[in-house]
Amino acid sequence: MLRDSGRATFLVTNSLWDYTNVVMNFLCEKRTMNGSSQCNYDWLENFNVVVTGSAKPGFFHGENRSTLFEVEPESGMLLNTDNGSPIPQMGSTSPRLPSNGMKKACRVFQGGSVGHLHKLLSVEASSQVLYVGDHIYGDILRSKKVLGWRTMLVVPELEREVELLWKSRDIRKELQLLRKQRDLIEDQIHHLEWSLKFEGLDDDKKLKLSSELNDLELQRDNVRLSHREGQRECHQKFHKVWGQLMKTGYQNSRFAHQVERFACLYTSQVTNLSLYSPDKYYRPGEDYMSHESDIVTL
Repeated sequence: MLRDSGRATFLVTNSLWDYTNVVMNFLCEKRTMNGSSQCNYDWLENFNVVVTGSAKPGFFHGENRSTLFEVEPESGMLLNTDNGSPIPQMGSTSPRLPSNGMKKACRVFQGGSVGHLHKLLSVEASSQVLYVGDHIYGDILRSKKVLGWRTMLVVPELEREVELLWKSRDIRKELQLLRKQRDLIEDQIHHLEWSLKFEGLDDDKKLKLSSELNDLELQRDNVRLSHREGQRECHQKFHKVWGQLMKTGYQNSRFAHQVERFACLYTSQVTNLSLYSPDKYYRPGEDYMSHESDIVTL
């Protein structure tokens, strides 16, 4: 669908060609794999360029001077190139080009650097590239920080995470109410403690305020207990030890901070892109500060 929309697609992997071909045949499900069957090359129709043995994340550095070889898919033979252009072999008078019957030609390479990839795809600006990867450091952080590419992080655990978040929405709402209730009670307790300590009160007034203070402290303890039990119940619906993938308590985890900073988009699987038009423009959500959040969520 992406190629039919006029966009160029590429695959960059650290695996070598023989392994890449086996895995991509399995993933694309073009045919059943067994001990006697041989891989075909139908999956190459999904790409304009495939780069194997890329040695990421070093591949993303502009000063990388790795040699680029072209791969003959049928034989696995490596051909010398000059920035992606085949060099004639010994005794040959013309460049050797891959010959196959694919409807959409795809060239396969090994090694090289991001500079080679940009030339092969005629990339003029880094913002033209949306790079999809599943490794926050090896894929997303480097390509975003060094190159300025648009990035999409694949987080397979998100599917179960979103499902559990939806199922636990009532508990989470209750926890929010319990937190607000606890804060209000604690504010009242602090006010009474302050009054008893610094205001000149007669004995009857002090006795009355002390009784109110004891009642409020009992309420606070009950709310704390309910909140703690609800939090434990919600926590164990996810990972028994770590809880939610993107949270450390009430704060975003280190992983979540990296996702926010370096991934323009994140999703559970790359095929989710097929749910939208290739022309869709993805806009970021609005950031809210503490003084805005309660107002905009009313």
